[in-house]
Amino acid sequence: MVEQPAKDFVPAAPQLWTYDALAYLLTGTRRWRPALLAQVAPAVGDVIADVGCGTGTQLRLIARACPSATLIGIDPDAAIRGRARAKLAGVTPPVELLAGYARDTAGLLRGRGVTKVLSSLVFHQVPLEEKRAGLAAIHVGLNPGGSLHVADYGLQRTTKMRKRFRIVQKGDGFDNTEPNALGVLPELMAEVGFDEVEETHVFETISGSISIYRAVRR
Repeated sequence: MVEQPAKDFVPAAPQLWTYDALAYLLTGTRRWRPALLAQVAPAVGDVIADVGCGTGTQLRLIARACPSATLIGIDPDAAIRGRARAKLAGVTPPVELLAGYARDTAGLLRGRGVTKVLSSLVFHQVPLEEKRAGLAAIHVGLNPGGSLHVADYGLQRTTKMRKRFRIVQKGDGFDNTEPNALGVLPELMAEVGFDEVEETHVFETISGSISIYRAVRR
């Protein structure tokens, strides 16, 4: 597919080399990434896609947990896919990295037999209609019976988390992030057709609370 212009998305970080460090410091990745991995529970025969895969950290964790799983990473940023490619260079079988947005998922994953889709720290960065379009495309791209696993900023339940979340809103924009803070993601998942939508974990961080969600395509 044709590469999309960089201006069409929020960059992962002001300088690419800072991305992993910022995510570690600001979002507490050491706590929620293992929980997301446990929830995805990669198994023999799985075909797993990471939408907005970034530098490939979660894909690498999945590959280590289940080397036989087929893994696909999707991200619109060519520079960050290059960083992911380097990070995943030793993974066998190789991880396929594709250019695209969440809204492109249905076409990118068509016919691949995808059993699980995950996404982390992506949906808070995009407008409400992009959130809806991305989740709808993921629903189409999943096999019936497949599951969706999302780790992102969710409902900011307390005054303390609301205040901390302002750092994210300053960086990623109020209009994009506010729906997440109001708890819109599980509502959108149900709206586009997912069943058994649930928030399974909530982690307090220095930049607000991170929620992990799970949903199923029937």
